[in-house]
Amino acid sequence: MLVLLLYPEPVFATPPITEPVQDGDFCNTLKVTGTGAFEVGVSVKDRQLALEYYNFMYGDGDLEMNSGTVEAQRAAKLPGMDNGSAVPLNLWESNKLTYSGKTPMVGTKYIHSKAFWGGIGAEITETFSVTEMEREGSSYFASTNPASYITDPRKIEEMLKTSPVHTVGMQTRNSFNGTWQTDARMHKMFSKDLKVHESFTGNFEVEKMIKFRESPVEDKKQSGCESIDC
Repeated sequence: MLVLLLYPEPVFATPPITEPVQDGDFCNTLKVTGTGAFEVGVSVKDRQLALEYYNFMYGDGDLEMNSGTVEAQRAAKLPGMDNGSAVPLNLWESNKLTYSGKTPMVGTKYIHSKAFWGGIGAEITETFSVTEMEREGSSYFASTNPASYITDPRKIEEMLKTSPVHTVGMQTRNSFNGTWQTDARMHKMFSKDLKVHESFTGNFEVEKMIKFRESPVEDKKQSGCESIDC
C-alpha cells in the first residue's frame, strides 16, 4: 500500500539583517521651554536597516519639551538610551512634552519596517491636532542581527531568541484637547494583512502600546518520515 503524505510549503520568517562592518550612528536631543511659534522634525531613511521614520510637529503657544532620537546601524552598540536598557535596538525615540495654545499643535509620527528593503512590512502612524496636550511616549525599532559576527551556531540562536530583531513598536500616555489618531498595518504578500485604526476627538486621556514582532529564528525543518514509522 502506498501512502502519500502532503506537507504545506513552509513559510519562513524574514531573516535578520546583517549588521554592516562600518556602521554609523545618529543622535539628536532637544530640551526647550518657551512661548511662541515652533517647528521640530526628524527624518530617517536607512535602506541598510529597512527603516523609514519621521517625526514632525509645529505649533504656536506654550511649550515645554524634552526629546531624543538615537539611530545605530549596529544594534548591539546603540548609544544614548535614557532608560538604561541593554536591549539591542536600531532606533530609540522618546518624547515628553506639555503644550497649550489657541493655535493647534499639529504632529505626525511614522515608523516603517520596509519589506522591499528586507523588513517585515509593518508600519505605525500617529497624528494629532490639539490645543492642549500632556504627553510621554517612545518609539523603538530593531532589524539587524546583533550576532552578525558570532560564529558559534548555538550562541547565534540563543542571541536571536532573546533579541528584539524585527520589532516595530510605539507607546504613549497622553491627555489632550483636540484630535489624536493612530493607524497601524502589517502586510505580507499572500499570507497576512493586519490593520488597526483608532481616533479620538474631544477631551481624552489615552494610554497606548502597539508592537509588531516577527521572530527571525526559523522553525526546524521536518522530513516527510519524521515521527512516522517508515
